[in-house]
Amino acid sequence: MTVLKILYQDEDLVVVSKPEKMLTHRTEIANGDTEFALQLLRDQIGQRVSPVYRLDRGTSGILMFGLNREIVSALSQQTHETFHKRYYAVVRGWAPEDIEVRHALKPPVDPYLRVQKTEAQDALSYLHRLAESEVPVSSGKFDTTRLSLVLLELATGRRHQLRRHLKHLAHPIIGDATYGKGPLNRVLAEYFGGDRLLLHCGRISFIHPRTQKRLTIDDQPSGLMRQVIERLEWGNYLHASHSRDWHLFDYSDLLVK
Repeated sequence: MTVLKILYQDEDLVVVSKPEKMLTHRTEIANGDTEFALQLLRDQIGQRVSPVYRLDRGTSGILMFGLNREIVSALSQQTHETFHKRYYAVVRGWAPEDIEVRHALKPPVDPYLRVQKTEAQDALSYLHRLAESEVPVSSGKFDTTRLSLVLLELATGRRHQLRRHLKHLAHPIIGDATYGKGPLNRVLAEYFGGDRLLLHCGRISFIHPRTQKRLTIDDQPSGLMRQVIERLEWGNYLHASHSRDWHLFDYSDLLVK
């Protein structure tokens, strides 16, 4: 049985590092999965836990659980202006150095919802390029493939927002089977020796509901994503990003629906 790495724990909440390819909790899309972060953590600490937010199956990194309803409710009510999440991703091409992505998104079709929302919702993300490299892998008419390591932050929380915004920028996340490029994913999986969505939640910062103090938690990429970063000699750029301040969004012209 997998033992989850605990990044922080107190009487109110537990923060863990979710491995790649693991669902947050058991759902209809489990497709034969036998391990889920919620159930593993519950058995590991011997307490009932509730997720404050969820990560996609393929996304690794920081996942927070509350130990009581009051804490979960209080944390869930914090906005993106106080509850910050930072992600790291490996994307196709040489991404912009700094860009705010304001691109409305329609909710993806969910076969398990009786009432499906169809109107586009305002969505705002921030991207900062940390490093770039070129690998000897054929990409279309080119003999090599350009890749970038990017830092990402959210001002809204639409489903698959970062993955869809990066597709919108024509810099899809490597390993994204839904919004990326299948042929490129396959040749890069062979080159790097494994396949996964190269997206990692690496830092969160929030106001603790009980102490009213800001708490910041970090988690380094591991597994295949760490191997890719080290192979491309991006480790120093990733480390340097830890001292980078949070991006301050301008919410003045954003109507969150």
